[in-house]
Amino acid sequence: MDVLSQSFRVLGDTTRLRILRLVAQAPLNVTELVSLVGVAQSSVSHHLSKLKGLGLIREERQAGFTYYSLALESDDSRWPLVRLAREAEDAAGDSARLSDLLRAREDRQALNERLLEPGQSWFLWAGALASLLPPLDVADFGCGTGVFSRAMARWARHVWAIDQSEDALSQARTLAQRDALTNITFLREDLHRLSLKGGSMDLVVISQSLHHVEAPAAVVSEAARLLKPGGRLVVLELLPHEEKWVLERLGHRHLGFSPEVLEAALREAGFTSFTRETHARDGASPFRVFLLTGVKPS
Repeated sequence: MDVLSQSFRVLGDTTRLRILRLVAQAPLNVTELVSLVGVAQSSVSHHLSKLKGLGLIREERQAGFTYYSLALESDDSRWPLVRLAREAEDAAGDSARLSDLLRAREDRQALNERLLEPGQSWFLWAGALASLLPPLDVADFGCGTGVFSRAMARWARHVWAIDQSEDALSQARTLAQRDALTNITFLREDLHRLSLKGGSMDLVVISQSLHHVEAPAAVVSEAARLLKPGGRLVVLELLPHEEKWVLERLGHRHLGFSPEVLEAALREAGFTSFTRETHARDGASPFRVFLLTGVKPS
């Protein structure tokens, strides 16, 4: 009863009630709440502290920000109070502003994900170097929408673009048709167990796909099976990080990898002649990538 009484007193403040109502709809950070309720950051932080102190909200770090969300379970005695707050008349128009904010956030997220892909300068340089290569048979593990697959198809003999997402493969096919690329075969398969013939590939590329799979070492072994003697494996991956939000929001299964751990997996699969390169952090991004290559012995 004492906790319930304190909760009533805390929610007697209109701004706190609005904040609770907003975080009950979506996780929000302080900057976003300031823009929504129109009060100073110090005031918003004070209200959040009061709500957190009573266990009404929780905080979680995501992509360098602290997000606040509703902490109550459905059997909490205070849940009817929160339900009333959510159902009350939205005289301040908070819900409409929240909808606009969430749409803008999704747009930014989509842009950030695209920024993880190589830029135009990289593609031009890679294309120039690739023109010096002999025609190769290539497998692109976890091709997504086919960014690398289409780039490699311009110099490869044939590319097998493999992914488990039909939506991603559908987009990849459309983009390949747009670019008039006829030397790509799209496969919806499990990277742990592929139907492709062993010893048939000159090159396997695994670009930021291992953190999506259940057993990275098994996928590396599958790459070794597909490669011809003397064939190469190229792995681009994230270094270890603490951005746990990617597990639920982006479907990651691993928070990056130590290059030493992945190199050990390649060695266990039979690869030799390793090269490794680590990319510097890009601005405020919490993510860093590294490149690891290995050769299947002749």
